[in-house]
Amino acid sequence: MPVGAQSPRRVLLKLSGEAFGGGAVGIDVKVVQRIAGEIVRAVRSGVQVAIVVGGGNFFRGAELSQAGIERSRGDYMGMLGTVMNCLALQDFLEQAGQATRVQTAITMGQVAEPYIPLKAIRHLEKGRVVIFGAGAGLPYFSTDTVSIQRALEIHCAEVLMGKNGVDAVYTADPRKDPSARRFTSLSYNRALVDNLAVMDASALSMARDNSMPIRVFGLEGPGNVTAALQGTTLGTRVCAEDDILE
Repeated sequence: MPVGAQSPRRVLLKLSGEAFGGGAVGIDVKVVQRIAGEIVRAVRSGVQVAIVVGGGNFFRGAELSQAGIERSRGDYMGMLGTVMNCLALQDFLEQAGQATRVQTAITMGQVAEPYIPLKAIRHLEKGRVVIFGAGAGLPYFSTDTVSIQRALEIHCAEVLMGKNGVDAVYTADPRKDPSARRFTSLSYNRALVDNLAVMDASALSMARDNSMPIRVFGLEGPGNVTAALQGTTLGTRVCAEDDILE
């Protein structure tokens, strides 16, 4: 890169399993195809995009544990669910002409590369999308925590949390409380103390301790994924700065 040239924007997009399933079990092909198309537009504009995918549309370790399955085994089942989502997203990205690599924390050489941070960075520098699957490869770690860890390790500018059914962080659930107010900016500490629905506490603490900004935005709006990836101000920014309410 020439001296003085600005580094490309590099971000990590966290997609929940619920987003892939459209609120149901399995994969909603139209939803995943739309998200893939919006990711491709951002990459073609020069953004380097890494993605962490959840698996809640197939399995959730905590819920399986409540149903009687041993927790760690249930978590591993959930990790395999994330890989199915990774492969679906990869397929739609590749169909749109976007080179994509899947890296997993559990070795499965026939469908994905192992997670190697420097190799992931090299893929991004070459204009490829990198999708991280199988969580951290360990039980008791959420994909929220993995999204922060991966973003830190591959030097992303921020983590983008795509949400279903809500377009930002509010003081309360806006679907239940009409007086709920929307945050434009939210401090890590306020999010933790008030237990606001940003991400789990372990992930939020890691973001705070390492000054990794998070942007929470709604997935449903047409063009929202592209806009968030490109750095458009939307939703709520979670950072070390003071709270700002609309």
